[in-house]
Amino acid sequence: MYCIMTAEKEKMGQQQSGFGGRGNDRGAGDGDKKEKKKYEAPIPSRIGKKKKGSKGPDAASKLPAVTPHARCRLKLLKSERIKDYLLMEQEFIQNQERLKPQEERQEEERAKVDELRGTPMAVGSLEEIIDDQHAIVSTNVGSEHYVNIMSFVDKEQLEPGCSVLLNHKNHAVIGVLSDDTDPMVSVMKLEKAPQETYADVGGLDQQIQEIKEAVELPLTHPEYYEEMGIRPPKGVILYGCPGTGKTLLAKAVANQTSATFLRIVGSELIQKYLGDGPKMVRELFRVAEENAPSIVFIDEIDAVGTKRYDSNSGGEREIQRTMLELLNQLDGFDSRGDVKVLMATNRIESLDPALIRPGRIDRKIEFPLPDEKTKRRIFQAS
Repeated sequence: MYCIMTAEKEKMGQQQSGFGGRGNDRGAGDGDKKEKKKYEAPIPSRIGKKKKGSKGPDAASKLPAVTPHARCRLKLLKSERIKDYLLMEQEFIQNQERLKPQEERQEEERAKVDELRGTPMAVGSLEEIIDDQHAIVSTNVGSEHYVNIMSFVDKEQLEPGCSVLLNHKNHAVIGVLSDDTDPMVSVMKLEKAPQETYADVGGLDQQIQEIKEAVELPLTHPEYYEEMGIRPPKGVILYGCPGTGKTLLAKAVANQTSATFLRIVGSELIQKYLGDGPKMVRELFRVAEENAPSIVFIDEIDAVGTKRYDSNSGGEREIQRTMLELLNQLDGFDSRGDVKVLMATNRIESLDPALIRPGRIDRKIEFPLPDEKTKRRIFQAS
């Protein structure tokens, strides 16, 4: 038994030693394989395309040469011609500006200043000058404002108490009135004579002759009345139905005489605030005296010259005060005044007798409805 076990152990020992030898031989073979293994490139990916590297200078040298087509050349030539034309136009404008007379340049600059100034809606009185850019002004309603002075206003003309033009939005001072003339009165003055003449008035020979004797001759030839010892009429009123030629004849008188023509509608003398109506009447006749010889034409005089009656309305009392000032101004003229008053109305029967009495309105000229012969002459004149 002992012999059998010993034999098996020896056999197992031989097997283990054989396994060990095989292991050493395998390790040597693996080392040889590792030494013989070489680098292999990885398998290229199939997703996307591999970008090729490009060099800057080489890629720029390989760009194709671009030559413009015929249409592009035409556009280029057209742009160059437009550029040349604009340069010529700019040079021409610069030469014109350089050679332009100084007066025209000043007129254009004045027009630009008027555009910046805007339309003045109020006239105020300068109370106090704070500095070169601010002042305190009072309006015609009595309120005082701290306002700005625009840069284009002549600061040398500003002095306390002078009349200034105010902007309608922020009451900024935008101008200085040279005198105390109401701007509404300066608007009434006609700078250009009307185009109508006596030839345009058809069928009113008698009325034309009367208005020549009452208005035109005293202004053009006052010596005729002095030689005859006749006092010329102070005022003339034209009355009649609407459309009979009263205003047209007044325009013809303004065309024939070289006198200053002031035109106002009776409703313009009715003002909102107390005392403004009589003040405007005074300013109207003062301007007429300063610009004598002159003609004051008041159209639709029945708006302020109606008969007076007792009324508790403040508006009616203000209209009556305006008419009283008008009566006072008509009485203020001397016998040889160079200011003539011309009135027109459709309702002479509604006027106050004190307004149309002799001494104020010395001549009344009626304009009747035209008859058949007069209508024919009206058509021939037109």
